[in-house]
Amino acid sequence: MILAAGLGTRMQPLTANLPKPLLEVGGKTLIQHQIHRLRDAGVTELVINHFYLGRMIEEHLGDGSLLGVKIDYSREPILLETAGGIIKSLPKLRDESFIVVNADVWSDFDFALLQPIDGVDRLAHLVLVRNTEHNPLGDFYIDDRGRVHEDPEAEGERLTFSGISVMHKKLFSGLPIQPMSVTPLLQQAMKGNKISGEIHNGAWLDVGTPERLQEVQARFTSSGEVTE
Repeated sequence: MILAAGLGTRMQPLTANLPKPLLEVGGKTLIQHQIHRLRDAGVTELVINHFYLGRMIEEHLGDGSLLGVKIDYSREPILLETAGGIIKSLPKLRDESFIVVNADVWSDFDFALLQPIDGVDRLAHLVLVRNTEHNPLGDFYIDDRGRVHEDPEAEGERLTFSGISVMHKKLFSGLPIQPMSVTPLLQQAMKGNKISGEIHNGAWLDVGTPERLQEVQARFTSSGEVTE
């Protein structure tokens, strides 16, 4: 699942008449770059949620056939945030566990490394990265057993959630379709030691502002690929 429903307010004025996933780098939109990396890793069936100017996303990507994938869309009448958007999309997701990625994440992470989770021992698996200037305090800790937690007194390194994960449908069991962040659900599951994680040491950037978009464009121009 690709999360593409955000308003892109920090990206103004570039998103005044364009949803953020359709901003371009190297002649392709951010969401196209994401789809290509998923496809190259063997992911050929996608669900994309949208809200702000979402019809433009559908018109741009179509059914995905030109990109070598099959796309189903989840249209949101109101902005449902991360968890709400996933919950609304659950009937469209055939597998019990599924990859979730933000449309505006720029990374060289290999999606083929991700594996299904069982929903018993683990409810989610998060890809974490070293803290960046725009998130210097990080989000979560990861211990030497590969479990992710929030307790600062527990051992482990504090890292930033990359916006790339595998989640199980049981993480959302019994929850209604309403605006809701996924963070409290992950935090609750962490208390039961149900969240695993891994560290990605390669390229990663949250393309959330015009300045970061320019940074990605400069990196792409110098290399021609997502390997900076």
